Amino acid sequence: MSAKPVALITAGSAGLGAATAKLFARSGFRVAVNFNNNEARANDLVQQLRSSTEDAEANDFIALRADLADRDAIYKLVDATVDHFGRLDVVFSNGGWTNYRDITNLDDNVVEDDWDRCYNMNVKSHLFLMHASKSHLDKTSGCFIATASLAGVTVSGSSLAYSISKAAQLHLIKGLAKSAGPNIRVNSVSPGLMLTDWAKTVFPEHVPEATRERTPLKRLVTVEDVAEQVLCFVRSKSVTGANAVIDGGLSL
Repeated sequence: MSAKPVALITAGSAGLGAATAKLFARSGFRVAVNFNNNEARANDLVQQLRSSTEDAEANDFIALRADLADRDAIYKLVDATVDHFGRLDVVFSNGGWTNYRDITNLDDNVVEDDWDRCYNMNVKSHLFLMHASKSHLDKTSGCFIATASLAGVTVSGSSLAYSISKAAQLHLIKGLAKSAGPNIRVNSVSPGLMLTDWAKTVFPEHVPEATRERTPLKRLVTVEDVAEQVLCFVRSKSVTGANAVIDGGLSL
């Protein structure tokens, strides 16, 4: 059995998840890429990881389907990862959900289904994934890193439900960090606006450039920027309960 560390990346087939999977693969990790709907895209990423990683074996990278809104599916996802690799060192809990609303319009932000789905995906899915992973991460003195958002730090983002649920997620991470010690570190990354394929279809055309101009660094966050911070948390043995805001200084 290979001694190389293992990372499970949820919502891992595109965007930030895929960028992190590629970085982890280059950094010597075996990787389980979770997906829900787009199996072809997930399998294509796995093939990219296999072909672009030196000394990689065919079973070093796998794609695993799981609906992160389903608690039982989360536990089965972790079991399948450990069954395949024999260990678990890192969980990058990257799943989330939102529906674009005008955050300045209260009438547009009282759709109850939005609130329920945001809370289920942006809070509870991370809680259940940590619970499913804890015994395995204990054995490897591993770490759990979640994708939060600048919207949880300051009221902003795609909807009020999203912003509030992301604020709850940040509090959850601190609570998990307290309960996970001494062996497991729990941290989060909070990106500002990233021009993923999803963001390009949702935000009006003027928003990215206006956001860029408001940042001291005059740049938007890239998925590669955030992936580097995720890996930094993996390597930082004395950091837990921390939230890294990656926004080009927008929140200053």
